[in-house]
Amino acid sequence: MKRFGVFFFISAAVVLLCLGTMLVRSPQVRAQNDNNQGNQDNDDESKIKQGFAIAPVKLNLKGRNRALVGLGSYIVNAQADCNGCYTLSPAVEYTPPGNPYLLSPPFSGKVTVDPTHYLAGGQDFGPFPGGPGSIPHLYSRNLTPDKTGLPEGGHTFEEFVQIIRHGTDFDHLHPSCGAGTPPNCLPFPFNGDLLQVMPWPTYANMTDRDLLAIYTYLSAIPCNPGPSGLDPALYEQNVCE
Repeated sequence: MKRFGVFFFISAAVVLLCLGTMLVRSPQVRAQNDNNQGNQDNDDESKIKQGFAIAPVKLNLKGRNRALVGLGSYIVNAQADCNGCYTLSPAVEYTPPGNPYLLSPPFSGKVTVDPTHYLAGGQDFGPFPGGPGSIPHLYSRNLTPDKTGLPEGGHTFEEFVQIIRHGTDFDHLHPSCGAGTPPNCLPFPFNGDLLQVMPWPTYANMTDRDLLAIYTYLSAIPCNPGPSGLDPALYEQNVCE
């Protein structure tokens, strides 16, 4: 995403699929779902409330669905640990007293995510994949919105779904090695058209609503240009204005 990179508008195909599912369900199944709906609504509301409580940055809710923003924050910050990969390094992931994994004795209080580097990418996962011919640097990408207001440096929701469902690398920072390819190419058997570090095969199992919630939340966080001093061919800073 531009270990793990939306963010994330429901398509007509999804609507038709939902309608088809409603038509084939038995009355008994529908009744059971209706009976459970109250608990589901309460559960979602608690996640939404918690999502707003743990968001480490100021959110822009103007023109955005509040419930989706809160649920997206819950998924990003309480379930998926997106910032664990999409921040510059573990050393700057948290505010003082610091990274809880590194504290001795263990810190018994509540740790706080450092908003300065939040989801702006730049963490180095290289050399990748290891061994001769490896890419020297494979940086996590910036998930914050750019000047267009779209997250991941300007990706649409449709592109975000492609990224999560299929691992599509729209930025082509690491093309497959071949004649005339740059030195940052991916050697065989790795496919340069696919993201290699982000666990998209697992995230692909998320529901459409979860993906929309994540994308909406990523649209609501502030733009961050990201770290400077990285190889510009492998990490492009965000343009915020």
